[in-house]
Amino acid sequence: MIDFRPDQPKSEQVLTEMRRRIKAGVYKPGHPIPGEPRMAQEFGIARRTARKVINALLDEGLIYTVKNIGTFAADPSTGQPPEQITPEDDTDQDDEPSASSQ
Repeated sequence: MIDFRPDQPKSEQVLTEMRRRIKAGVYKPGHPIPGEPRMAQEFGIARRTARKVINALLDEGLIYTVKNIGTFAADPSTGQPPEQITPEDDTDQDDEPSASSQ
């Protein structure tokens, strides 16, 4: 829980802490961040305040959502979801025998 300063809105203080955590790698790119209920409980804030923080992080590109799955940390250096690693495409033309060698 944050020791809130009385001269600054709680939402701004939680937003600052969440930014710090994402940029420091506490929430690694592609890994979930706390949802509204958990964030509200952890920081002792209203769910509406947690929603405001999440929306600000979305607007800043520090997090992204996947429908029906959750909200995840983006890559803080790019503001994008981490690139998915996929097997190399086996249809690469450089690997195929040329028509003249057949």
